[in-house]
Amino acid sequence: MYKSYSMELAGRTLTVDVGRVAKQANGAALMHYGDTTVLSTATASKEPREGIDFFPLSVEYEEKMYAVGKIPGGFNKREGKASEHAILTSRVIDRPMRPLFPKDYRNDVTLVNMVMSVDPECNPEIPAMLGSAIATCISDIPFDGPCATTQVGLIDGEFVINPSLAQKEISDLQLTVASTREKVIMIEAGANEVPEDKMIEAIYKAHEVNQEIIRFIDKIVADCGKEKHLYASCAVPEELFAAIREIVPPEEMEEAVFTDDKQTREENIREITARLQEKFADNEEWLNVLGEAVYQYQKKTVRKMILKDHKRPDGRKITEIRPLAAEVDLIPRVHGSAMFTRGQTQICTVTTLAPLSEAQRLDGLDEFETSKRYMHHYNFPSYSVGETKPSRGPGRREIGHGALAERALVPVLPSAEEFPYAIRTVSETFESNGSTSQASICASTMSLMAAGVPIRKPVAGISCGLVTGATDDDYIVLTDIQGLEDFFGDMDFKVAGTHEGITAIQMDIKIHGLTRPIVEEAIRRTKEAREYILTEVMEKCIAEPRNNVNKYAPKIIQIQIDPQKIGDVVGQRGKTINAIIERTGVQIDISDEGAVSICGVDQRGMDEAAHMIEMITTDFEAGQLFTGKVVSIKEFGAFVEFAPGKEGMVHISKIAKERIDKVEDVLSIGDEVKVICLGKDKMGRISFSMKDVPEEA
Repeated sequence: MYKSYSMELAGRTLTVDVGRVAKQANGAALMHYGDTTVLSTATASKEPREGIDFFPLSVEYEEKMYAVGKIPGGFNKREGKASEHAILTSRVIDRPMRPLFPKDYRNDVTLVNMVMSVDPECNPEIPAMLGSAIATCISDIPFDGPCATTQVGLIDGEFVINPSLAQKEISDLQLTVASTREKVIMIEAGANEVPEDKMIEAIYKAHEVNQEIIRFIDKIVADCGKEKHLYASCAVPEELFAAIREIVPPEEMEEAVFTDDKQTREENIREITARLQEKFADNEEWLNVLGEAVYQYQKKTVRKMILKDHKRPDGRKITEIRPLAAEVDLIPRVHGSAMFTRGQTQICTVTTLAPLSEAQRLDGLDEFETSKRYMHHYNFPSYSVGETKPSRGPGRREIGHGALAERALVPVLPSAEEFPYAIRTVSETFESNGSTSQASICASTMSLMAAGVPIRKPVAGISCGLVTGATDDDYIVLTDIQGLEDFFGDMDFKVAGTHEGITAIQMDIKIHGLTRPIVEEAIRRTKEAREYILTEVMEKCIAEPRNNVNKYAPKIIQIQIDPQKIGDVVGQRGKTINAIIERTGVQIDISDEGAVSICGVDQRGMDEAAHMIEMITTDFEAGQLFTGKVVSIKEFGAFVEFAPGKEGMVHISKIAKERIDKVEDVLSIGDEVKVICLGKDKMGRISFSMKDVPEEA
């Protein structure tokens, strides 16, 4: 039966229609926020997927171009693969939802959010995030919800809840927070150096709003929620754990996993697994879950040692950072390069500079952002973790890590007016053992400075982990987690920023939320670690951006012309601008505001192109001297081209001091001559004289 529920959310009406559409899905909610409409559905398979040791959750955020009255660009007029923004939104929905499903659930679950209309005042991400939670809560799929999500902006020092697209453009903060009834379960942020205390205040402002939404969701679930279905648990039998402990005592497992070398630890676990496989060779049921059992045994061992004994696998103190190293200019001929190493995590970032015309064009639902001049790409090859697999291009994780680093660095980049370049940084993962995304931020900062990009301040990133006990106040926060602590811990809290404040946050957790003391301690720890990395490592490697771009990078001259004269520079069908490009070998870009960027490697050619453009756009006055080429001869005089597409006439009487009968007696087409401007004739043409040119000119 069709039911509709509404609440006021940040000054706009949020309406949820249940039972109106998509009735064959396990759960469906047609979400309306203002005029933004999103269909959110949750479906689950009838049986668990065999042969897997993880929960198979898929989250999709589908952008339909009709939602903003557009037809997709290109030859194929259908929506194609998901945009980068859609992938990132899917990840933000996934992260708070995933921990709330049962850990032993192996049925395939798919959450689909289809954006059907967009109101610029109401960001479609909000109804999609809430719709996923509502659709799952009212379905029969096992789920320990609800959870709610709110976005927060910061404009003129004031918080704005669920800012519109226009407000996001001027906001100093773009924060997304998801919460359960008691705790924060997900944080994602980009910020213009927002101080830590202000960030914490914003997080808990969103948490308050989330509690209102959760009460609203509770009413919907109480009214039309389905009974949760039973499922076949894939938990490891306790009898198997007991048998494993008999063969591999806890002391032996501790010795196997507690080493600072990842390869040694993995080899120790392989040997233990092989021994157990041999012991259980006759028990096929146990063999099928042995890998998961060994994983769980490692996890319990590591968590116990950290929580009870404050002992980390590599012997570090709770607040200690792994050994750090930094260097620049390790790759020749590229525009900028730097490598940052933290323990067994190593990233090399290469910077490339190009004209603004190389900025990335965006085709999506956001009408305010049509291009971006800074692009950060992150690559994670299999050799970085000692594995082998074919390269199939970036996955969602790689796209997410690249976007996080990009978000962290955008606030410190110079404007296009200050530095008229498109900028691309590529972070190559040479070695991985935890927090490669944060190492990418450190390497990228140094690479940009090495390339001569005048960033305002250096940015560093670090990650904190968490191990929790039976109660909310029984926990340990770990500074600079390595891979093992990430896999077996409860949190990966990534924070990037400058000395002054935070530029990006991304928080992933595996438990049902964090208390405020944990959030505050994690933010404080990351600030301390960030200060150390900046001061003791990065700034000692390269203290400030270089004064000039690399010699192999293109050089750019920027001049401003009257926008009404853009057509004069371009010429009919591009004839004039193409002539300048052909003559000087440069690349020219002109904005609608009249900003002209001249890009090239030869300074002489760039200066010549700038001079030509200035001549084309100058309002000429009598007395100005030019050098030009004779391009046409008539009975009454000669036409001289003094700039591409710009000609003036020398009357026959102004060619020589003595009288001549024919123009051809003195001039030929192609002759280079000096002329002086006499102003404009009656027909509005520029009039030149050769005979009146001063002898010293």
